[in-house]
Amino acid sequence: MIESLQNDAFPDLGKIAVSDITAPQILTTIRKIESRGAIETASRVLQRIGAVLRYAVQTGRLDTNPAQSLSGTLTTSKVEHMPALPRAELPEFYRRLAVANLYEPTRIAMHLLMLTFVRPGELRAARWEEIDLDRAEWRIPAERMKMRAPHIVPLSRQALTLLSSLQSLTGRGALLFPAMTDHAKPMSENTLSYAMGRMGYKGIATPHGFRALASTTLNEEGFDPDVIERQLAHAERNKVRAAYHRAEYLDERRKMMQWWADFLDSQKGANVRQVNFKREQGSSIHS
Repeated sequence: MIESLQNDAFPDLGKIAVSDITAPQILTTIRKIESRGAIETASRVLQRIGAVLRYAVQTGRLDTNPAQSLSGTLTTSKVEHMPALPRAELPEFYRRLAVANLYEPTRIAMHLLMLTFVRPGELRAARWEEIDLDRAEWRIPAERMKMRAPHIVPLSRQALTLLSSLQSLTGRGALLFPAMTDHAKPMSENTLSYAMGRMGYKGIATPHGFRALASTTLNEEGFDPDVIERQLAHAERNKVRAAYHRAEYLDERRKMMQWWADFLDSQKGANVRQVNFKREQGSSIHS
């Protein structure tokens, strides 16, 4: 995180008192990054500037966060993203999921996809040997990851409960989600998409879009973007940083994944209080 700020934010903003930084100054900095075609970098730097200024507000150094007013001003990337469920739609989505006429393992798969925000292909081919219930971890081997690097998914209490229920349904086989017609093969890549279509979300949201929903929400709630990116298993372009980051942030990721699970519970109408563990535990956003 610090390298991107050093490279792209500090030259313009580093010598300005945090209380004097304005939205136009931040926008000028971001536009410089965009001008060299680094659209994704511009978005991440803006998120990180916002995180620093959010911490300044939380600690009384600043009254309002000027970066918040820049939402929607970034140049849109030409990359086409999978449609994502809007955050405000979550209560209705859970209502529909609860009453939908679905094969029970498919319903559990949808819940786990939301809780873990892995790629749908990584979930549907998951194997019981990858799940460590005692350590509350799902270890996905490199050959099944898009970036060909092993990935750890910390499992929340809610995810463990779902896996316990699923184990009684499919635990005798190798796969968490075997196809109904051939238990040696994983469920079809279209199963979850079809389920969302039947729930009324065709063209509105896709299973892959839960990754974007999680990323957006966690960034908005002030979680460290580097921790979020690591949990999303996005590629690190710098090979030295990639080697360093491979086993980094696991404690932070555990806390973040439990917060996310509690947040999703709160969207079901459950009596669960939304908690930002950073504020509750007195930790700060790394800058």
